[in-house]
Amino acid sequence: MGVPLVHALFYVMKGFSLRRVLKERNTGVSMKIYKIKEKKEKKDRVKDKKDEELKLVPGIFNSTSKGFGFAKVTDENGETGEEIFIPASEKKSAWNGDDVLVRVTREKSGDRKAEGVVEKILKRNTEFLIGTFAKSKNFGFVVPDDRGMEEDIFIQKEHTKGAVDGHKVYVKITDYGTKKKNPEGRVVEILGHIDDPHTDMKSVLRAFNIYPEFSMEVVEETNDIPEEVSEEDKQGRVDYRDELVVTIDGADAKDLDDAVSVVKTETGYRLSVHIADVSNYVKENSPLDRSALDRGTSVYLINKVVPMLPHKLSNGICSLNQGEDRLALSCIMDMDENGVITGHRITESLIKVTRRMTYDAVAEILEVFKTKRASKRKKELNEEYGELIPMFLLMKELSDKLRENRTRRGAVDFDFSDSKVVLDENDEPVFVGPEERNDASKIIEDFMLAANETVAEDFFWQEAPFLYRVHEKPDEEKIGKLLIFVKNFGLVLKGNKAEIHPKELQKMLLSIKGKEEEALISRLTLRSMRQARYSPECEGHFGLACKYYCHFTSPIRRYPDLQIHRIIKENLRGRLDENRKMHYNSILDNVAKCTSASERNAESAEREIVRLKHIEYMQKHIGEAFEGVISGLTNWGIYIELPNTIEGMVSLANMKDDYYVFDQEHMILTGEKKHKTYALGQKLYIQVVNADKLLKTIDFSIIGEKKFRELTENKGK
Repeated sequence: MGVPLVHALFYVMKGFSLRRVLKERNTGVSMKIYKIKEKKEKKDRVKDKKDEELKLVPGIFNSTSKGFGFAKVTDENGETGEEIFIPASEKKSAWNGDDVLVRVTREKSGDRKAEGVVEKILKRNTEFLIGTFAKSKNFGFVVPDDRGMEEDIFIQKEHTKGAVDGHKVYVKITDYGTKKKNPEGRVVEILGHIDDPHTDMKSVLRAFNIYPEFSMEVVEETNDIPEEVSEEDKQGRVDYRDELVVTIDGADAKDLDDAVSVVKTETGYRLSVHIADVSNYVKENSPLDRSALDRGTSVYLINKVVPMLPHKLSNGICSLNQGEDRLALSCIMDMDENGVITGHRITESLIKVTRRMTYDAVAEILEVFKTKRASKRKKELNEEYGELIPMFLLMKELSDKLRENRTRRGAVDFDFSDSKVVLDENDEPVFVGPEERNDASKIIEDFMLAANETVAEDFFWQEAPFLYRVHEKPDEEKIGKLLIFVKNFGLVLKGNKAEIHPKELQKMLLSIKGKEEEALISRLTLRSMRQARYSPECEGHFGLACKYYCHFTSPIRRYPDLQIHRIIKENLRGRLDENRKMHYNSILDNVAKCTSASERNAESAEREIVRLKHIEYMQKHIGEAFEGVISGLTNWGIYIELPNTIEGMVSLANMKDDYYVFDQEHMILTGEKKHKTYALGQKLYIQVVNADKLLKTIDFSIIGEKKFRELTENKGK
C-alpha cells in the first residue's frame, strides 16, 4: 500500500515533501525512487562550457508537481511568451509565480524548448498561501494547495493557531527556505476542514485574493446613491421608454446590464442594444471607482458571485430591471436585409424594460413557433407573451444573418458546452455535465458582438483614446500540437503553425459539427489560442476575424466597459478635449494591464472551484466505469476526458502491461514490447481509482471492454 500515513512526518524530517509522501502512499511507489532519481539527475547534468556566453532573460517561474518548471519570458507589456525549461536541480529555490532571471544554457531547437537555470530570484510573489495542515507533537506542516509548489511549509508549534490534521489554513510565509531547508510560516486563519464542502469556496477566494466584502469607504459612498433615477439625470437623453425592450439572461441572473430591441424597417432591420449607464453613479477616482478597478471584474464561483460593484448598484439602480426607469448608453444599428450594418448612432438614453426574459423561455418560444401549426402550448405562450413573440422571431432571423456574416469572414465559433456543476444547499456537487447553449443565448451573443465591434470601429476612426479587446495570433507551438492532434481524426488544416488563418480553424470546427469528437476538438482548439487582453492599441481580434473590437456591453461586471463608457459620454457631450485625451492616454495602459490580470485571476479562481467540485463529485464514483477520450499525453500519464466534462489521469507508472515511451513530436505513446499505442482523441474504457482533494487529482485505470460491461451492468442493478 506504499508509505503508511503514520510514517509521513518521518519522511518529511528526512527531507521529503509531505505532498510526495501522501502521493506515493496512493500509488505504492517506494520513496527510494526519489533518492535514486535525484542522484541520477545531478550525475547526468553536464554544464555547457559556453554557459557564460549565453543570454540572461527575465521571466515568471512556473513550477510543476514533478519538481521541474518553466520560466515564461515576459515582454514589455508583461505578457508571457517563450517557455524555458528549468530542471529541478536548477530552480534555485524559486517558487511558483516568482519573477526570476534565467541564464539560457541551451537554445530552442525545433519543437524542443530552450533550457536554462535560475540565476537570480528577482521578486517573491507569494506572501500568503492556502494549504492543508498536518500536525505533529511539536510542530506542523502545511501542504500548499498550489500543485506547482513541492515544498511543504514548516510551522512552529506556537504558530499553528490550534490547527489540527485536515484543516485548511491561510499561512503567512516568514522564510522561503533553501534546497536543504523547508520554508517556514505561521497560520493566520483556519478556514475550515478539508472534508467540509463550504471550505472549498473560502479557500479559493483567499487563494486568489478575492474579497466579497467592500470597504467602509465604499459602503458609505454607495449609501448616498439613490434607489431611483432622479429627474435631473433623465434630462438630455433620448427617451426609448415607449419601445418594446427586453432583457434576456439566465434565470438566476440579477445584474442585468444589457437590454435589446429589434424592429423591421423598409431597408432591413434596426437593432438597439441598451447598456446600463454605470458611469453615471461610479465617478472617476472615487472610492467606488478605485475599488472597481482593483477588482477588475465580477467573479462567478458556481453558486456564488463576488461582484465588482456593491449589490445596491449591480442588482439595483444600475440593473435594467423590468418596469423601472433606467439610464443607459445605447448603440442603435441600422442593417440591410443581409444583416450588414449600414449606419449607427451611439447615444445616452432613458429606457424602461418591457419584460425580463430568460434564455429558456425565449428558446421555448422559438422552438414552438418555428412551425405554423396551431398547438395548445402555442396558445399558452401567446397569452403570456403576446406582442413580444413577433420580436423574438425577428431576433432569431437577424441573429442567424449576423452569425452567417461572421462565419463568412472566418470567425471561429467555439460552440461547445462548458462544465456545469450543480451544488446542493451544503455546497456538495449533485450534478456535473455539459452546459448547453440554446438559440436565445446565441441571439444575445450575436447582438453584443455587433455592438462591441460597432463601438470599437467608431472610436478607432475618431482617433480617440480608447480601450480595445485584443486577441493575437495563436502560439506556434500550441498550434503545432493541434495540427498533430486533429490528424488523428483525419482532419487537415491548410497553412503551417507559423501562419494560420482563423477561417481554417472555422472550417475544421464546422466539419465536425454534431460529431462525438466536436466538444473535445473545440476545447483543445480553444486551448491553443492566446488569451485575449485589453490594450489602448487596436490590434485586431484573431478569433473573431475582425479589425476592431472592444468590451462595451457589461459595465456592471467588467471595468474596461465602465472605462470606455466614460470616454464615450465625454465625447458625446463635447468634453473630450486635448487635456482629457492626455489624461486618458496617461491611464489607459495601466487600466489595460490591471484589468487583463484581474480577468486571468478570476478565470483561474473559477476553474479552481470547478476542479475541486469535480474531484468531490468523483469521490462518490470510485470503482465505477466510464467511457472517455484521450485529451492529453505526457511523459507521466494519459489524460482522459469523460462525457460529463470531468478529466482524470492514468499514470504511466501504474500501467504494468508494458513500458511506454512518449513521442512528443507525434503526440503518441508506444509500448516498447507489445507496440500498443495511445493517441489523442482515442476512446478508452476506464475505472475511477481515486479522487484526492489534497493532491487535486482524479486517477483512472484503463480497463477492457469486458470489465467495462460488467461494471456498468452491476451499477445498473
